[in-house]
Formats: sequence, structure tokens, C-alpha cells
Amino acid sequence: AQGLKVGTGTIVDATLITAPSSTNHADKARDPQMHQTRKGQQWSFGMKLHIGVDSRTGLAHSAAVTAANLHDKHLIGDLLHGEERHMYGDGAYASHKALIRAHAPHARDFTNRRTRKGGHVDEAERSRNRHTSKIRARVEHVFAVVKRLWGFAKVRYRGLDKNANRSFVAL
Repeated sequence: AQGLKVGTGTIVDATLITAPSSTNHADKARDPQMHQTRKGQQWSFGMKLHIGVDSRTGLAHSAAVTAANLHDKHLIGDLLHGEERHMYGDGAYASHKALIRAHAPHARDFTNRRTRKGGHVDEAERSRNRHTSKIRARVEHVFAVVKRLWGFAKVRYRGLDKNANRSFVAL
């Protein structure tokens, strides 16, 4: 049989997809299913696209859409298939080892470590983060294709359901 086999590692990440925050239309209201969130010092209004990508092939095997204000950790169970031996993620997943262990019991946690208070990172942690970031870049490539080539930088419809359907068809 020919086909692709999902590998033993999953990279999880989420990206913001902005929605119009204007109320200058017939309803005179923002989309009630979209919410605002802050990334750094920049506030955005819209939704989040969460995906799980195979670490070997770079193909997306799971996806979920939520309002922008929901933390990434709440969808770990939806993005992991349970057979992983490696799990990669950014700093948002760093302090959730028990949650990762519950959904992928055999997976080793390769999430990037956050900097400590004061911004100090020892050289071993910096080297480890640099190594895992090279693998995690595969999920960023998927986001680049989705947002730049397929036009998902902004939502096209009101409501999460229609935008989720459009996202799942594209992936």
C-alpha cells in the first residue's frame, strides 16, 4: 500500500488569524464568536488556528479553531494522536508536562524552555532550545503556506464554524 504514515513525533503550535474589529456595518457589533488577545504589546481581534504537524514529514494531521483568547494548552489533546514518542512545542506548552503526559503517555517533551525571571538562560538551555527550534520550524512553514499562499491572514466569514470549515478543507 502506498501512502503516508504519521511518524512518531508531533509539533503543536497556534497562529492568530485576525478578524475585522470594526462595528461600522449593518449589525453595529463585532463578531461575537471572535475575541481579542495580546501577543507581546500588540492587541489583535480574531481567532486562533491550532495545528499538529508530523515532525518527520511536516504534514498537518490535526487542526482546531478557537477564539483568540483561549490558551494553547487547552487543545493539546485534540492535536496529539496518542502514539507520539516526541512532542515539540513553543514556550506556551513549557509548563504543562502533566497535560502532555495524559494525552501522549510515551512522548518525550521537547518544548522550548522559557527564559527565567531576569532574562537569564544558561548555555545548555539555550543550545537545547536552538536544536528543538530547528525541528519546530516545520510547523511555521505550514503556517506560512496557510497564511501567505492560501490567504488565511484574515478571516473571510463571520463566526468560527464557517472559518473552521474553510481551514480544515485547506489543510
